[in-house]
Amino acid sequence: MFKKILIANRGEIACRVIKTARKMSIATVAVYSEADADAMHVAMADEAVLIGPPPAAESYLVIEKIIAACKQTGAEAVHPGYGFLSEREAFAIALKEAGITFIGPNRHAIAAMGDKIESKKAAAAAGVSTVPGFLGTIENADHAIKIADDIGYPVMLKASAGGGGKGMRIAWSADEVKEGFERSRSEALSSFGDDRMFVEKFIVNPRHIEIQVLGDKHGNVIHLGERECSVQRRNQKVVEEAPSPLLDAETRAKMGAQAVALAKAVNYDTAGTVEFVAGQDKSFYFLEMNTRLQVEHPVTELITGIDLVEEMIRVAWGEKLRHRQEDIKLSGWAVESRIYAEDPTRNFLPSIGRLTLYRPPAEGVAGGITLRNDTGVEEGGQISMFYDPMIAKLVTHAPTRLEAIEAQARALDAFAIDGIRHNIPFLSTLMAHPRWRAGNLSTGFIAEEFPAGFEIPMPQGEIARKIAAVAAVIDHRMNARKRQISGQMATLRPVQFSEARIVQLGTGAAKQLFELSVDDGLGDVNVHFVDGESDLVVSHWKPGDPVWIGAISGVEIAMRVENIANGVRLATAGTAAEARVFTPREATLAALMPEKKAADTSKSLLCPMPGLVKSIAVSEGQEVKAGETLAVVEAMKMENVLRAERDVTISKIRAKAGESLAVDAVIMEFGG
Repeated sequence: MFKKILIANRGEIACRVIKTARKMSIATVAVYSEADADAMHVAMADEAVLIGPPPAAESYLVIEKIIAACKQTGAEAVHPGYGFLSEREAFAIALKEAGITFIGPNRHAIAAMGDKIESKKAAAAAGVSTVPGFLGTIENADHAIKIADDIGYPVMLKASAGGGGKGMRIAWSADEVKEGFERSRSEALSSFGDDRMFVEKFIVNPRHIEIQVLGDKHGNVIHLGERECSVQRRNQKVVEEAPSPLLDAETRAKMGAQAVALAKAVNYDTAGTVEFVAGQDKSFYFLEMNTRLQVEHPVTELITGIDLVEEMIRVAWGEKLRHRQEDIKLSGWAVESRIYAEDPTRNFLPSIGRLTLYRPPAEGVAGGITLRNDTGVEEGGQISMFYDPMIAKLVTHAPTRLEAIEAQARALDAFAIDGIRHNIPFLSTLMAHPRWRAGNLSTGFIAEEFPAGFEIPMPQGEIARKIAAVAAVIDHRMNARKRQISGQMATLRPVQFSEARIVQLGTGAAKQLFELSVDDGLGDVNVHFVDGESDLVVSHWKPGDPVWIGAISGVEIAMRVENIANGVRLATAGTAAEARVFTPREATLAALMPEKKAADTSKSLLCPMPGLVKSIAVSEGQEVKAGETLAVVEAMKMENVLRAERDVTISKIRAKAGESLAVDAVIMEFGG
């Protein structure tokens, strides 16, 4: 077996590979850019080599620097992770010429499958069902429009070398093809150094289902079942699960057989994924093949018990597959949530900064539930503008789908992150969504269920009562703590100013009031509501803990706790509320206080996230109609078009192309 391998990647996938290598007693080498000098993968590896400045094009994408790092450290093989150089034929060739083993597919499989256009041609030749489209070279936007007109709308514009949702657009008209083609091509060139595009028919109300395949260098190929990845935003997967709630055993066998046949046709010899677009009637069409390890591979590992990274390393060494197709049994259900540094209340725009708080729930197995957190960050770490904004992948496994979802919901509520904006509130809301829980999915799920964007909802009903109960108990604990300050009159029990309490959730017209009292027992607290209902609240929470974990009337629950002026903000089950606990007299006075109004920003265009101004599309004095483009801002390799929300006149432009802006920086002002 290899004595030392180098991981040509960063973040959570680099850490993931290091864990398996360590388990196999293989030494590891990390590479890092100047921006990642203090990153977790650098600290975890046995050795680390600096390979250049922060931009990936000057560090992680430079083949010569990776090979030089191998020679410097004596690494015998390279695991590419996903993204970066993982699907570059030139990388596989260069490693072979340098006498270094590539822990990935052979160069011919990469050439045939890694390019989306070539892979569709190969799939069609192998008799695999493919989506109607144009696989030739598209010269320009006008050519793309002609092709789209012939295929029929809607169409999908895709970068041939694309991945991760970059360089992709759905177009419903010729105008959308024209604009989408230029944007996608620009993103593709920026992200992959390859601006070739293709067009295919977009299947309405589709599901995204993929088959995990595994091959060796002796001609053996098996599949490990499917993953459902239909919950996407901007073509980027958000939540994945295995198996799929759509498929039955017969359809799974058919898809698996096609995936294996395609892999065998190109002599595939490592872990890879054959992606399909599926109709609600279980019809399916080949979409593409990813010749690498997928981001969402943990859900497959949990339902099969197979470590895919270990299998990749063993296959690269020359071993035969240790499993036959008949050995593969799917056990239970796994759900994965991708936790991103992005603001779901601002149309999921990226967020960067320092993780001042990062406390994931504890990993492990308990009560038949497995909790796994694949991450590449730690508290105090930096979320950089140069790379993908993923923070972690939270995975739960349980005997049934609903049990896995419930475990995922509890784990999300127990995940504390601060310093940057993140999408945990949105993921928590998803876990409670009836359509998600029913498995009635499509790739349009998020757009259909959140057409106006996402706002963290106020708790209602039973959830609101539970939040009120926890707020009252936290207030009670804080009072008890204050009573322990030295110099006060001695007492056997904490002094309460009044037995009655009024908990206020929220402010303004949406605020809710709960009248209750608190009865402190031996370690437990009874909360009595004036309507006659009572809750026994049990928890080991103490002031300063970022998460409240406990049980309310026997039901386990977790809540994120943040201190605010005169209260706490509590978040659970995708909801959040500012909670303040008053005596009756305090509540009367609080009701008389004026409420601060939000500042009027309607006469300015603010930068929605930290990013680079790619272009300004208007000039001072210009009259602009609603919907017209004002500026384009790039962040995390994605180009975001900022449009006028109403008819306006541009009075002042305060930013210019090439300038880096902070969030909420003024780009331009409107007159009239």
